[in-house]
Amino acid sequence: MVNMTKLLGHKVAFLITSNIHKFSEARRVLGKFGIATAMLKKVQKTEIQNDKITIIAKTSAMEAFEKCNLPSVVEDAGLFIEALKNFPGPYSSYIFKTIGNRGILRLMEDVVNREAKFRSVVAFFDQSVDESKCFIGEVEGEIVEEWRGMQGFGFDPIFRPLSFEKTFAEMTIQEKNLCSHRSIAFQKFAKWFVQKP
Repeated sequence: MVNMTKLLGHKVAFLITSNIHKFSEARRVLGKFGIATAMLKKVQKTEIQNDKITIIAKTSAMEAFEKCNLPSVVEDAGLFIEALKNFPGPYSSYIFKTIGNRGILRLMEDVVNREAKFRSVVAFFDQSVDESKCFIGEVEGEIVEEWRGMQGFGFDPIFRPLSFEKTFAEMTIQEKNLCSHRSIAFQKFAKWFVQKP
């Protein structure tokens, strides 16, 4: 059987996403480990609802593998706002589509505690593992009081990581990849993946 994680001498990660921004961030991180990244955006996966993004990512990776028969990498992330009891959390994608950044800022009007964190889970599944392998990245920060920056995507314009003056949306991809939850999770995945037979 052909090892699809290694083609022409290069390790290859098949990232299941239709989000070009997510793909670009992942590709830059994985490239530093000598891992080539292929974007598979036509693989339809069920958006399961669960309170834990780890379970969502695990399930999505397994389902993607069943559909495309390629080693599948899925990344899922959530924004957890302390004052809102960790809302939107695993429902971040849906909440972004429905109320967006402006809706979150409205919910946070006059709220003193603006602490928040981004969590990313990268899940891998193929025939060599019994269940999806998961790698978690987390970054703490705060919800700023107004939209800042035009880079990135999703909640990036309203999230400022601790120890940084800029929001994610004010950073270049290179700057964001030095501190983002997604970068941390993909680095953990990459260190495991390059050692995988």
